[in-house]
Amino acid sequence: MKINYYDVLGVERSASDQQIRDRFRQLARENHPDRYKGDDKAEAERHFQTLTEAVNVLTNPARRKQHDSEISGGSNSGTVDFAQIAKAYMKKGIDAFRAKDFLAAYENFDLAVKHNQDAKAFHYLALAAARIPSMTRQAVQAIESAVQRDPVNPAYLKDAGLICKRAGLNAKAERYLDEALKWDRDNLELQAALAELRQGRPEAGKGFTLFKKG
Repeated sequence: MKINYYDVLGVERSASDQQIRDRFRQLARENHPDRYKGDDKAEAERHFQTLTEAVNVLTNPARRKQHDSEISGGSNSGTVDFAQIAKAYMKKGIDAFRAKDFLAAYENFDLAVKHNQDAKAFHYLALAAARIPSMTRQAVQAIESAVQRDPVNPAYLKDAGLICKRAGLNAKAERYLDEALKWDRDNLELQAALAELRQGRPEAGKGFTLFKKG
């Protein structure tokens, strides 16, 4: 049976966008996963994710109209299309990223990842996290997840190198940038980033061939 997002939030079907957002904020404070531990935390994360899905659907006119049709019997499909949900979160995340609202972008990309763990979603998650000073660790984890899923993508490898460099993980940064060059040897940006990293390294490289000044 199709989940009713009005019931999830406890609002009337006639509720305005502002009423829906206000209700979500109240429930989000009361049900935030950080207030829980262990198995309760896992359940709280699932519930919080559903709350977020609800507010995102009900404050999007096109998705709300579709949802209204589905819960009114206009659609008999009870199958949840996680890929489509992830796609919607990706779009919201990209819009937020372009607007330089990096926290909102991160939150939407994180929800996209939870619904469909593909390389592209992890890459976007890493790019958003990299723009938030307190999320360096999350940026590294996300970009490495992207590379694991698509290990021959030079864009992912390049960003993995740059993000790891920013995090002070120079050995990893050098490895990723060097690997990226294998797939995109004529990329001047890659060459410059790798040369800068190697020239600034205080020690000769254990396992790496460094560029040397002439």
